[in-house]
Amino acid sequence: MSRLVPAVFAAVMLSLPGVARADTVVATSAGEMEIRRIADGLDTPWALAFLPDGSLLITERGGRLLRLNEGAAQEIAGLPEVAALGQGGLLDVMVAADFAQSREIWLTWAGRSGEGLASMAGRGRLSEDFLALEGFETLFTGESLPASRHFGARLVGAADGSVFVTLGDRGTGPGGQEAQDPALSVGSVVHLNPDGSPATVREGWRAGVWSIGHRNIQGAALMMPDGGLLIVEHGAKGGDEINLAAEGLNYGWPVISYGVNYNGRRIGTGTHAEGMEQPLHYWDPSIAPSGLMVYSGALVPGWRGDVFTGSLKSDFISRLDPDAAAATGWAEERIASDETLRVRDIREGPDGAIWFLSEERGALYRMAPVE
Repeated sequence: MSRLVPAVFAAVMLSLPGVARADTVVATSAGEMEIRRIADGLDTPWALAFLPDGSLLITERGGRLLRLNEGAAQEIAGLPEVAALGQGGLLDVMVAADFAQSREIWLTWAGRSGEGLASMAGRGRLSEDFLALEGFETLFTGESLPASRHFGARLVGAADGSVFVTLGDRGTGPGGQEAQDPALSVGSVVHLNPDGSPATVREGWRAGVWSIGHRNIQGAALMMPDGGLLIVEHGAKGGDEINLAAEGLNYGWPVISYGVNYNGRRIGTGTHAEGMEQPLHYWDPSIAPSGLMVYSGALVPGWRGDVFTGSLKSDFISRLDPDAAAATGWAEERIASDETLRVRDIREGPDGAIWFLSEERGALYRMAPVE
């Protein structure tokens, strides 16, 4: 039986967002936006996803999956065993597109494998009473390595029902070349069928590997209007990137980068190399981006198609306009307030508002135009 989480959630008003507390009004390029705190008391929140009934799911890296609904929060049972070490733990959550029929929920997490840790992905069926994930099965396990960082592990559902899983390089550093080895899944995007079998198979590549040469992918979303897979990944000291991840391509890490190593030395060969892709946008210095959303324009038409990501390092939400060029790729607006501290995930809600998790505040917020 799941147990109720502390009463600090008693003020959550997910079905009536207008009743939630208005913390801040911020000026943006699209006018004033109101940021309202929806829930607090979260312990290192990592990801959120909306259910069709208007409630939502939140993962905490320590291993809890919570459902927030009409002023209450409840822990969901039936999760896999999680290794909450370093940057690892319970990571992303995704509601299957056919949830109305399948009730499937996908998760990613860091788990023990062999003598080390691995990035993992799996799914279970959310019980009718929302109390447990039933029949949970692990569908993908990455390579076992001793490092406890750079797990990546975002989930994106494609239009055909297949699932993309993003994987970090596991922190082997510029000297390590694992992210350049297509026979491994570390530092890659993996493409799975709905049943977990490989959706992409290429000769000489590990079955399921879609693209390689990534450092630590912390956000992923489908691009508009063609639905290409957009990802955002951490660089080292500088060199955070947004890439359009395409099948069979190499995105360069650790051979090329727009950043430098933490000791100030150049990474690999510089910023360009034959056969390696250039980013759509990069940051130097690093902002440590996390979460990724392509906005539909439902409440703010002027932001339709714009790309949003949070900053774990500099405490703001980054809005990028793919139609406006800048020296680093796309023109950027930075939206900052007392609530945007270590923004770990950002999603568009069914109401058209922008919802985000602050890891620093342990809170969930909703941003929308001032009414």
